[in-house]
Amino acid sequence: MRFDTLVDFISEGKKRYIPEQGYSTGTELVTSRMANVTDLGTNRSVQLFGDVDTSRKVIRLMVPVGTNWSYCKIEGKKYRQVTATNALKGHSMIVGEYHG
Repeated sequence: MRFDTLVDFISEGKKRYIPEQGYSTGTELVTSRMANVTDLGTNRSVQLFGDVDTSRKVIRLMVPVGTNWSYCKIEGKKYRQVTATNALKGHSMIVGEYHG
């Protein structure tokens, strides 16, 4: 298994008003990790969620991200965590596309 994709984990702060700039969301990069990222297959998507959603991905990491994060970015697209699993050999999570 190759860990060849850079995944950025980002935390969203509270929305606040700055007079010179307007409203600011206050996003902060928590960490960046190399991960194995694959698309979730249609058969597995139907088994787990009951529908076929092609925007879901499986992210495999060696160790889980320890701090709180709101969403992750993979190749410029935002994803939110749907499920997560800790195993002896690593950590995996299923994420779905986030439009926010």
